[in-house]
Amino acid sequence: MTTQTNTNKTATLYRMVMEDHLCPYGLKAKDILERNGYTVDDNWLETKEQNESFKQKHDVKTTPQAFIDDKRVGGYDALREFFGQDVLKEGETTYRPVLVIFAMAFLIAIAATWNSSGSILNLRVVELFIAVSMCILAIQKLRDVESFSTMFLNYDLLAKRWVRYGYVYPYGEAIAGVLMVAGALPWVSGPIALTIGTIGAVSVIKAVYIDKRELKCACVGGDTSVPLGAISLTENIMMMIMGAWTLIHYL
Repeated sequence: MTTQTNTNKTATLYRMVMEDHLCPYGLKAKDILERNGYTVDDNWLETKEQNESFKQKHDVKTTPQAFIDDKRVGGYDALREFFGQDVLKEGETTYRPVLVIFAMAFLIAIAATWNSSGSILNLRVVELFIAVSMCILAIQKLRDVESFSTMFLNYDLLAKRWVRYGYVYPYGEAIAGVLMVAGALPWVSGPIALTIGTIGAVSVIKAVYIDKRELKCACVGGDTSVPLGAISLTENIMMMIMGAWTLIHYL
């Protein structure tokens, strides 16, 4: 079960490989060791009894566990830290989820505009970018509306006064986004986007820049690690601009 590589560096790994369960973190741990030039002495824990016995012997709560130079490094996250990779700790924040959404929305907007007009030098790219962003962000919220609404109540001014707004918001964002992508019913999508964007922007400004509170943003759902701040404010301002732009074109 030992993987051979052209190196003198060796590591010992203990991971669960059972008939009905192959630990994904064990596979990741083996992979990261090999990618960093280690020969892996890959020890399989093939029963629950073997796994529990190993954890008791080494006084650990989880497997896999890796040992380098006879010293225990730990599981997959510990190995990532050992090799200098960033690991998000409990309670830490990151902008990655929302930045990935914005990046994908922008690429979709470019692709759709190129397909329809043969050019990306078109204002439609910006319109689609904002509309598609709204759709994707709405999906994130609609995955678990209950969780989203709970986090939303921490800072949204209207939701604090009318709790049901936290449940309505994701659907409003989704409806406005889809209609804007379609270029349909601007007299519906425009007011929705302008209203929720304005309320959101005012709420973020008050919570972050006036009250100086450190909160997590519900923009990508209730299980987010995104901090409430400039990115959240930008999202709401984008909705305000798109809502106003849609209404201007309609009128």
